[in-house]
Amino acid sequence: MLKQLELNICCNIEFKINKQDNMKHLIITALFSLPLLFLSAACDEGKTRNEQEVPVNNLPPVETQNPNTHYKPAFEGQTRITGVKTSTPYEAKVISSEFDSPWAVTALPDGRLAITEKGGTMRIATTEGTVSGKIQGFPKVDDRNQGGLMDVAPAPDFTTSRILYFTLAESTPQGSLTAVGKGRLSDDETAIENFKIIYRAIPYFDNSMHFGSRIIFDKNGNIFITTGERSSLETRYNAQKLETAHGKVIHITPDGNAVTGNPFINTEGVLPEIYSYGHRNPQGLDIHPETGELWLSEMGPRGGDELNLIEAGKDYGWPTITYGIEYNGNAIGDAITQKEGMEQPVYYWDPVLSPSGMAFYNSTVIPEWENNLFIGGLSSRHIARIVIEKNKVVGEERLLADEGERFRDVGAGNDGALYAVTDSGKLYRIANAN
Repeated sequence: MLKQLELNICCNIEFKINKQDNMKHLIITALFSLPLLFLSAACDEGKTRNEQEVPVNNLPPVETQNPNTHYKPAFEGQTRITGVKTSTPYEAKVISSEFDSPWAVTALPDGRLAITEKGGTMRIATTEGTVSGKIQGFPKVDDRNQGGLMDVAPAPDFTTSRILYFTLAESTPQGSLTAVGKGRLSDDETAIENFKIIYRAIPYFDNSMHFGSRIIFDKNGNIFITTGERSSLETRYNAQKLETAHGKVIHITPDGNAVTGNPFINTEGVLPEIYSYGHRNPQGLDIHPETGELWLSEMGPRGGDELNLIEAGKDYGWPTITYGIEYNGNAIGDAITQKEGMEQPVYYWDPVLSPSGMAFYNSTVIPEWENNLFIGGLSSRHIARIVIEKNKVVGEERLLADEGERFRDVGAGNDGALYAVTDSGKLYRIANAN
């Protein structure tokens, strides 16, 4: 009875205010502003969880656990930023559960989704969840642990050429490495034809960790690829060595050659395909739809996961500087987080997000998500929504945290929806509920 009375008072006040002349409107607004604050909750009583008019800013940070370290951020807002909450009603729905360890989900020009499976196959799914059989035609991959068939990207002329590009952990007697290959999707969509390796991130190393392995085309039709430093203490410092392709962002042509204009193209003793370096295990990569800038998410050790804005020729610090520690609790190197000549992350997480694939939302179907970044979290088991303004993170939200899934990749569909794959084999469609 009391709630109903409050609701009637709230709505009646609003009605009467709207009927007065301008001067009376100002007076009544002033008199009733405080009571309205208390009664607004009653007016929202009938709304759904995502319709609540919760302020999108000024919420507490989403992270409430203690950090692993006592390191101080380099600037305000570099970690544990203000929380935000989506006000638009949206729906997250599992549209298929039949994938075998999916690794990447990428929209094709016709709106369908190309989805790779770690073991060395690809499948094509509709946005309603109809899934093709296993598409084969790939070389042997090292699918132990973090390896396998990984990312996929359609060539800019895919509609006519049917060429797809892939990253994979190539398995050889010398060990494994991150490789880039391409092949043609057959007319009957049962095989990848004439598959060819066009680039190898040397040197080979005999383990199955830290391949990085995202791939994306730039506006000129050239390719960015991320590579990991292969995890071992033996290879960790390769991230700082410019004669190796470990722990780098690589920039190549569709034929696998270094792009003219790369920062080290004419530097003796340096691999000309290197675009940036000092990375640990970067598994997320996308280009901002408005600014055209390259963004990267990177797995740190225990703490110190990073979101980086990538610029040509820059050193992103690993393993010299980091906001994380060893898994056994020991410090890494000199236990420093800043050094001249090394870039700071735009944002970092401690405890970790375990960031994998990511995508900018490039639609206006959910206007408040436009140009926001969505990152799949593995051990954190949620999707992180990151709000970026003027190259700074200004808000963070956790989506699908109740699902309990390891989100391996998030892709932007051509229909204004997001699509996500999980290690358990699920494909999610996240879309406006209206």
